[in-house]
Amino acid sequence: MMKTAPAAAHGGDAQPCLHGSSAFGILISSFLLCCVLFTSNVSAQDPSLRFGSAIPQEVDTVYERGLAWLASKQSDAGGWQGGHDGAGIDGICLMAFLASGEDPNFGRYAPNIRRALRAIIRSQDASSGYLPNSMYHHGFAMLSLSEAYGAVDESLLWEGGKPVRTIGQALDLAIRCAGTAQKANRWGGWRYMPNSTDADTSVTGAVLMGLLAARNAGMAVPDEIIDNALTYMKRSTGKDGSVAYAGGFGGFGESMNRSAIATLVAAVSKHKDSEEFKATLQHITERLEHNEGSYKEYFRYYMAQALFQGDYASWQKWNAATARVLGETQAADGSFGSGAYETGMSLLALALNYRFLPIYER
Repeated sequence: MMKTAPAAAHGGDAQPCLHGSSAFGILISSFLLCCVLFTSNVSAQDPSLRFGSAIPQEVDTVYERGLAWLASKQSDAGGWQGGHDGAGIDGICLMAFLASGEDPNFGRYAPNIRRALRAIIRSQDASSGYLPNSMYHHGFAMLSLSEAYGAVDESLLWEGGKPVRTIGQALDLAIRCAGTAQKANRWGGWRYMPNSTDADTSVTGAVLMGLLAARNAGMAVPDEIIDNALTYMKRSTGKDGSVAYAGGFGGFGESMNRSAIATLVAAVSKHKDSEEFKATLQHITERLEHNEGSYKEYFRYYMAQALFQGDYASWQKWNAATARVLGETQAADGSFGSGAYETGMSLLALALNYRFLPIYER
């Protein structure tokens, strides 16, 4: 049986109620509703973008098995160990649970969600707001907190224990940490550590997505922080859609990862009319058959979101191929690669089929 993602989960318009007690009134109302939905040219979007679509069984199977593995590997303290420990990995795994559409407060994975949130908040430096163990981790952890903010009932979060801080307080601290780090950076972006003076587009994209999600969640994020980071990304983008890794001067080498990141941050920040967005989107849509040799989970994670935001038809084609590959490469125990990072990122590459995370809204 296939699931369908509900409209409320991804910002779709609520379907209008039918009023009137007579059968004739109901018939007329239904007819008018059909006319609106099927003959109107006001929106060029595929209706499934707004109202949800059937989720392929192969996606559901991969996702269910992956979540079961993540749940079995979560520590009592709420984190995941094995090679890439830190708040960002915990955030990636947390988002995998949130993205499936399970009730975050009373669903079967609600305890896992609460434990992960507690682990992330407890790891945060109370004075600087830094979420360790690098600004990569900081960005992904901030993104996960933003996606949980408003969805998780905080009266249940600490389960009778003494609260460390609320999700909102943790986000506010994280935003301030990102702002402080950026002010000390001559490029207007971020690198590996809060005190780094150089920047790269990969770390900057991760932190920027966390900030954009926090702003979308209703947190106060200074426009200056967003604008400076976007300027750095734009300066790093060449006319051919390639994106430099560091240095802030456009292009210099083809990287699907970086072009996907640049496409995504431009789309989520509402800059789809920019020349840079058009260039990077063309760069990735012309290479849908690309197979990443290194960092393939990272590539799939960003490629899924960039295509969904920029070209829905291309995402549909790419998503079908990715679902097949992940279905064939998932281990018997439900994991991918060597641990939680690979498994969490692989699941998030498919999570747009569910469209429950607010950051997935178009």
